[in-house]
Order: sequence, then C-alpha cells, then structure tokens
Amino acid sequence: MNTIELLSWGDFKDTLKQHPEAILQFQYSENKIVDASYHITEIKQAPITSVDCGGVKNNWTEVILQLWEPAGKEGGRAMAVSKALTIVEVVENVLPLNPAGIVKIEFGNSEYDTRQMYPAEFKIEGENLIVNLMPDFTQCKAIGRGGSCGTTEKGQEECCAPAEKKKVEPVKLVANASCCEPGGGCC
Repeated sequence: MNTIELLSWGDFKDTLKQHPEAILQFQYSENKIVDASYHITEIKQAPITSVDCGGVKNNWTEVILQLWEPAGKEGGRAMAVSKALTIVEVVENVLPLNPAGIVKIEFGNSEYDTRQMYPAEFKIEGENLIVNLMPDFTQCKAIGRGGSCGTTEKGQEECCAPAEKKKVEPVKLVANASCCEPGGGCC
C-alpha cells in the first residue's frame, strides 16, 4: 500500500495562499509539465460512499481540480497562483468545498491519458510553484484495518475470499398441478 499522506483541500488551498505571486505549474510525469496555456476548467466535489471487501462501509469526499490544455497552445507563462485562487473563490461562492476533502488533480492531453492524480509535493523553483503529481492508486482498506486479503495463517478465509455459496432449494410454485385445467377454478 502507498504511504503517501493525502492532502486535504484546506491544506492545498493554504499552500497556494502562501505563494500568491508565484507561477502555478503542475508536473504530471518525470520532466513533463502541463503546458503553460492550461486552464482550470472546473472544480468538482465528489462525496464517495463505498463498501469494501470486508463488508465495511466507507465515506469520504474528494475535491477534484480539472486542468485542460487547449489544442492551440497560447504560449506565454502559466497562470499565477493568485489567478488560480480567484477561480477557487468563484467556485466556492457557488459550491462550498469540504476543507477536509482529499485533493485530486485531473489532467490528460494527447500524450497522456486523462487521470486523477494526487498532489504529492510542492516545490519552489525560481518564480514557479511546481505541484508534483502522483498517479492515483488502488488499495485494500481491510489491510489498513489490520486484516488481510485471502487466507489467514489459520486457514480461515478473509475479506477478499469468495463468499460461501449457499444451496438454494427450488420452490414449487403451483400447489396443485390440476388447478389451471379447464374448470379447475384458478382463473
């Protein structure tokens, strides 16, 4: 399981507020930066409810900031952090965002399939605030609770093992086969 600490929306926003004059860049892969012509097209809030393989119900909220590179690159510098914060303010005037929500950045272009990534690290390089992104990952929540997937040391089945199949007995739907014969009184 990955051990990255997931960033909350409140912490993400606070980090941006510390660098309002910086130029906001996103690094989505090694030596790959989102083109300077990017736009923040929307910010989504997604309440998630799931049931994991151990039968435990889980709830959390994700705040997803979507980036878009236009086909015709516009050149110039990427947006300042202050402009990104203005967009955030516009969104939050319409949709209050959960400060405890997990932040994801959604991005893709012609060379990189669209995906949601976590902000893993903030770096200052010259006038740039670079947000390094780490791909989303799957995990087994039962392992995080101290359980396991598969068979335990004692040979008992755990959360991810196939459920026990119960034998289903057929039910006779018609008590008297002759009831639906002409004159049988069933219709």
